Amino acid sequence: MINPSEPTDWREGRRRSARDAIVHAAWALVGEVGLAGLSLRDLARQAGITTPTVYAYFESKNAIYDTMFGHAATEFADRMAEPIDGDDPRDLLVAYVRRFVEFCTGDPARYQLLFQRTLPGFEPSPEAYAPAVRSLANTQELLALNEVTEARHLDLWTALITGLVDQQVSNDPGGDRWTGLIDESIDMFLAHSQQHPTRKPSPRRNRTKGPRS
Repeated sequence: MINPSEPTDWREGRRRSARDAIVHAAWALVGEVGLAGLSLRDLARQAGITTPTVYAYFESKNAIYDTMFGHAATEFADRMAEPIDGDDPRDLLVAYVRRFVEFCTGDPARYQLLFQRTLPGFEPSPEAYAPAVRSLANTQELLALNEVTEARHLDLWTALITGLVDQQVSNDPGGDRWTGLIDESIDMFLAHSQQHPTRKPSPRRNRTKGPRS
């Protein structure tokens, strides 16, 4: 007996496969020309299809960016959620940061999409952004193990750690000038955050884009 859902399942599978192929081609292209340099015409050429075919699967360039963001954010969240050996809170935090830095410096275009506002007018959808929320919760748990629980200290943490990555990617790609400062930076951060008492937080304005470390 033929299952009436089989044609629909086949078409949906084919659609997912085509979308994945386009996104894969998009990542390959932005690795060469940068995120802002992505054009649908070049993307179609990279994927071996026509520009109208791209529009058949994605309504706009931002829709492609959104799918790329969702895939990258999921990959990031899954990587950061992997178990870390040991039980010393400070050592766990150091290992977590090293994993974060390795992930970010391994693909600068992916890092820029997740953590920097390099694309005017693009904002990830709630679905694409959801893994970022999961990743941030893991970060908060590790910081809490180190007696760091204030929102302002979480903001300071994200600025510090992404700052190291920014400097490394921008000024010493492939080196360790700034990533070599991880231990010293964490010790400085913990000494500051653990010694300063709670104070009234400043009013929050805009949400930070991307899965924060």
